[in-house]
Amino acid sequence: MNLNKVMLAGRLTRDPELKQLPNGNSVTNLGFVTNRVFKSGDEKKEEATFLDIKAWGASGETIAKYLTKGNPIFIEGRLTLETWESNGEKRSKLVVTLENYKFINDGSRKEKEEQKDDLGF
Repeated sequence: MNLNKVMLAGRLTRDPELKQLPNGNSVTNLGFVTNRVFKSGDEKKEEATFLDIKAWGASGETIAKYLTKGNPIFIEGRLTLETWESNGEKRSKLVVTLENYKFINDGSRKEKEEQKDDLGF
């Protein structure tokens, strides 16, 4: 049995980069960070993990339309190994290929103000 499933909640580290490919498809590249808070002895520490996310087609287009740097998002996807050659050296990195997502309302002041405006008060 094989399983390749990733579930992450975090924030965008930069604005989404939407690209149209020559074949008509679109891909959106996302910078993403998730934080882990833990205790080491009596000290509280935080560890950040930065990831690259690829979102294909309509999912990526929707994310690019509605989210910007700093917005929270829940991502479900799979790990994908990207390989390329640079200056004669083979290079590779793991990226998360998005399969599903949910926007997260973190209750920030800006979002609360926008909700007030939408409701007319």
